[in-house]
Amino acid sequence: MVPQFGRLPPTIERVARTSALRRLHPERHAVGRIGWLRAAVLGANDGLLSTASLLVGVAAADISRSLLLTTGIAALVAGAASMAVGEYSSVSSQRDAELADLSLEQEELTSSPRSELAELQGIYIRRGLDPDLAQAVAEQLTAHDALASHARDELGLDPTDLARPVQAAVTSALSFSAGALVPLLCVIAAGRSLRVPVCVAVTLVALGVLGAVGAALGNASWARGAGRVLVGGAAAMAVTFVLGDLVGAAL
Repeated sequence: MVPQFGRLPPTIERVARTSALRRLHPERHAVGRIGWLRAAVLGANDGLLSTASLLVGVAAADISRSLLLTTGIAALVAGAASMAVGEYSSVSSQRDAELADLSLEQEELTSSPRSELAELQGIYIRRGLDPDLAQAVAEQLTAHDALASHARDELGLDPTDLARPVQAAVTSALSFSAGALVPLLCVIAAGRSLRVPVCVAVTLVALGVLGAVGAALGNASWARGAGRVLVGGAAAMAVTFVLGDLVGAAL
């Protein structure tokens, strides 16, 4: 039930009602954090699994600790840089496309305002409004902010929340580095005979936790999120261990 208010000025009453509704029905959607969440989860998973698989494969060849450490550090630095550059390039392309679409839409609003108004009305009619109401809504939204209305309802964009390449690059690099540190510290701390089992065990636990947390933050099943990364991680490390053991034996 929405609280009732006394006689207030219309603007103040509207704000009060909106605030009351938000308190009564708070909502937290995952879509608002999907950008940084995707980059963080991808980076941490990649750093953890790729570095662990590499170290397990190299450790299977029975190399020295100093060489193993050098390999792990090189994998961390190269992987973080690669993730940052790749994510920046990818998200920059997305942002360029978004800006190009907005620029084109602005040109069309300037050159053909009536056609754009009719287009917006048609969108609302297809969503279920009757023609007269759709016309009124289109006119009011166009008068308020024509570009934002077309960006949102025609292009599916929010002009105030476009893709952020720098944020994605930094998030990916940091999360990759954090993930890569886990198996690297394991092989440094463990004895020669325990390097591989300790690295595999800790990596699988970390993968499971990371998968569960990522799924939970996205309002998905944590068990399914953990399960899919555990299966893939175990398979990747098993393959690299076998190959590293075969190459070490041959050399």
